[in-house]
Amino acid sequence: MPGPLSDPQVADLLDRETRRRDTTLQLLASETPASAAVRATLTSDLGTKYAEGYPGARYHGGCEVADEVENLAIGRAAELFGADYVNVQPLSGSVAGLAVYAAFAQPGDPILALGLRHGGHQTHGSRANFSGRWFAPIHYGVRRSDERVDYAELRDLALLHRPRIIVVGGAAYARSFDFAALRTIADEAEAILWVDAAHLAGLVAGGVIDSPVPHADVVTLATHKVLQGPRGGMILARAEHRAVLQKAVHPFVQGGPSMHSIAAKAVCMREARTAAFAAYASDAVAAAQRLGAELAGHGLRIVSGDTDLHFAVVDVSGLGMSGAQAQRRLDSAGIVVDRSVIPFDSRPVSEGSAIRFGTPCAVLAGLGPTAMPDVADWMVRALAAEAGATQHADIRREIRLRLGG
Repeated sequence: MPGPLSDPQVADLLDRETRRRDTTLQLLASETPASAAVRATLTSDLGTKYAEGYPGARYHGGCEVADEVENLAIGRAAELFGADYVNVQPLSGSVAGLAVYAAFAQPGDPILALGLRHGGHQTHGSRANFSGRWFAPIHYGVRRSDERVDYAELRDLALLHRPRIIVVGGAAYARSFDFAALRTIADEAEAILWVDAAHLAGLVAGGVIDSPVPHADVVTLATHKVLQGPRGGMILARAEHRAVLQKAVHPFVQGGPSMHSIAAKAVCMREARTAAFAAYASDAVAAAQRLGAELAGHGLRIVSGDTDLHFAVVDVSGLGMSGAQAQRRLDSAGIVVDRSVIPFDSRPVSEGSAIRFGTPCAVLAGLGPTAMPDVADWMVRALAAEAGATQHADIRREIRLRLGG
């Protein structure tokens, strides 16, 4: 059967995407290029294998190899993260989250999570998402004084509302969490403690931040972020939650798993145990901290003053522009970031007052912590009011040269 590159239109689009990535500076927190071994695994014959069910209990024949692959991925993830129970079947981090809700809550139950405008994620109770429509979200936030999670408020809300689940994690909260304190609060409120570690898992694997696994009832993660794996999700949990989570993933949430992705998850779990991965994870955090400090030196405000992770949120409202406007200006100069809101933002989420940058892609492209002064210079020049098409073209050229494009 002809491969996809026999289609000239698709081949052209794929070439353009490769060229785009190779010639622009990717400062995104939510994606990294997968390793060559992961990409090769994703093109295997497992991509067309229907293996609905679990190892040893499939609905289709010919699953003996699929069973070994899934068990290998489970074993490697359990060893990497120190988890009692692992489910590698979720197709994404959001699907893994849906399974957690299905396992531990009923429609209408209260859930307590970090508010979207304070750095939370839409799957943590946004009205535009199933989590906000099917459940009764209550949101904790950050203090105005330091833009850090207010654990006293969180505890008060938990004891007042008695949520079924306390959700920890976010998309634009760049600080670490006190998992031990959260465990205590969850026990007081008799709630399930769920840590959405989509952004945290790779840093945990690299030994850069503390692990939530010893403290949480359940941890979900995305394998395509800092972990450098395939697009997909995963669930880690305490042994006593095995049965309810198994049923929540299959058959409640999804049918047949993507076996080629599960094989690629096994590959990335093995790669995440290497010294090279640990160095990369450490450099990603150090680069984010250095870039934040450099931008602050140019007069930009870093939300909460710094970052503990691989990304940071930068308030651009002092430049007289929204986050969306800043995102477009940077894109014109070959710098790819996300727009973001800041705590207590007056702008709509679609505009925001900030940008969010992430450093994993830059580190993998050879731009580590020592290169961040140059990156900050490019960003500040691109955001300057007087910068136009000519200045942006100059910056794009400098970036291409630096990246070897």
